[in-house]
Amino acid sequence: MMRLSWPRRAFLWVANLCAIAFLLLPFVPVVLGSLQSERSMQKNVHALLPEEYTLANFRLILSGGRSKGPIFEQVTYLPKSVERFPAAFLNSLLVGLAVTLVTLAAASLSAYALARLRLRWTQALFQVSVVCRMVPLIVLMVPLYVLFRRYGLLNSLSGIVVAEFGLLLPYAVLILVPYFSGLPSDLEDAARVDGCTRWQAFLRIVLPLSAPGLAACGVILFIISWHELLIPLILVSRPEFMTVPVILAGLVSDYFVFFTLMMAICLLGLLPTLFLVLALQKYVVRGLVTGALKG
Repeated sequence: MMRLSWPRRAFLWVANLCAIAFLLLPFVPVVLGSLQSERSMQKNVHALLPEEYTLANFRLILSGGRSKGPIFEQVTYLPKSVERFPAAFLNSLLVGLAVTLVTLAAASLSAYALARLRLRWTQALFQVSVVCRMVPLIVLMVPLYVLFRRYGLLNSLSGIVVAEFGLLLPYAVLILVPYFSGLPSDLEDAARVDGCTRWQAFLRIVLPLSAPGLAACGVILFIISWHELLIPLILVSRPEFMTVPVILAGLVSDYFVFFTLMMAICLLGLLPTLFLVLALQKYVVRGLVTGALKG
């Protein structure tokens, strides 16, 4: 293995630090903004650091607007998004988990079939599905709304799950096909010689070996589903079925913009995806790298 010279290593270190700073520096004003009151922020918008720090924004959001505290006692108007955050957080969690599990189950079967059945029509079907997903989502919103209204899927979490499942299935298949193609088919043949059916070989041999790829795909699906705004915004109008991105958009109105509450909700909304990525970091990196090399 060739060793890098110290100027090249120094250049790579500087490049890595610049990339990390580019990704993390935007979070600094978000964190600082969430730890101060709206009055303090509006008082001096040019200050780099707040004059005082408080957790009142987080207490207000997590309590559903009940724990106002002294900072919000004189506030005459609070957006309904603050009261709806706990329910919206739970809705986003349920939708994200359901979409991830259902999409992974269907995509693993489809990707396995495409990887093992080298038929012309399967490859053509795969290419058509990928091309169809290149259509902007906003173009599909009107026919999707009409279709879901006909079948009674509006204003329900199941409708959001079905819509996001259709959106994410081609992406999941696109990620998993190269991974399944790289797995040796000799192991499946040996299992079938020992008496396993193709379905049993898939469950007992292919899926355990594909755990890193499935974990990487699952994390990507959950992140996309968690931050999806357009589908819940169009399909849901009742507050009890709104998700976190929808109530976050509700903090911006024609008369008020609550910057500190918005920043606090942004940080709370990032926690599930951050926790998931940190918990499955090893599998995600391995799955993405292996899939890229095998693709």
